[in-house]
Amino acid sequence: MNCIFIYNPVSGRGKIHKKLHLITKNLAEKYDDVTVYATQYSGDMKRAAREAVGKYDAIVFSGGDGSFNEVLQGIADLDNLPELGYIPSGTVNDIAHTLQIPCNIKKALKVIKTGKNEMLDCMKVNDHYAMYVVAAGAFTSATYNTPQIDKNSVGKLAYYVEGIKHNFNFDFFDIDCKSEKQRMQGMLILFINSRYVSGFKVNELASLQDGKIEVTVIKEEKKAKGGPLKKFISLLVMAVLFLFGRRRVKNESLLHLEGTSFDVDVADDVVWNFDGEKGCNGKIHVEVVPKKINMIVPQNLKRI
Repeated sequence: MNCIFIYNPVSGRGKIHKKLHLITKNLAEKYDDVTVYATQYSGDMKRAAREAVGKYDAIVFSGGDGSFNEVLQGIADLDNLPELGYIPSGTVNDIAHTLQIPCNIKKALKVIKTGKNEMLDCMKVNDHYAMYVVAAGAFTSATYNTPQIDKNSVGKLAYYVEGIKHNFNFDFFDIDCKSEKQRMQGMLILFINSRYVSGFKVNELASLQDGKIEVTVIKEEKKAKGGPLKKFISLLVMAVLFLFGRRRVKNESLLHLEGTSFDVDVADDVVWNFDGEKGCNGKIHVEVVPKKINMIVPQNLKRI
């Protein structure tokens, strides 16, 4: 078997580049031939992963959730995909936490060498893909607008600072979920396919193998009088949602849905976030792509 190791030299304060010898040495214990490629520009990981399909038995890659999304964008519309090995080195690493892949390099390498292969669901959003979350509304632009230098210096705190600086109006926007015949004013909409979002266990009973997507919308509080009070209530509900999880919070401001596909119409200036990266604008069709991604996960991982 042969593999290519693709890594983002900027992610995680450059720690992967410093440990390159350790990584290649460990990968050589499993794979007969190991090729190494350091990405050179935004979108390069997508290109490299796509070109690796059909040439390599495994794609091992490092980076954060955005890097995971790049790999997914590159390969998800192809057939006969190689196995994926993941060394998390990002700021939040939501996918890694969901799959219990350690952020420690040596431990992540052990998973790649001794783990098991599982077929995981992903989501198709119009002509694009997402692994674990598709979101729009309050705070969602912070993950892709936060400068890399800030993420390297203060970690995920940089996201919160960015969100407060540039998302403090927290405006409501029209959401028309046509597939569920639901129209509402919302502050935040989340399509979730994993347990963690922004470092919080928002969806603790989620599965990446159940062929379903969970949707949560923070709606406008109809009973509250006055715009500022409505916003405050919705912000409070949002905080409780992220602290305690979607299944433990019951409030009229929260709408929970579950299904295999959704059609959602929003204004053209509403920007969607795919796994922490800037996605498309406006209306979307979201559907599950069941058991598409061949992922190496810990051998003792029982629920995925």
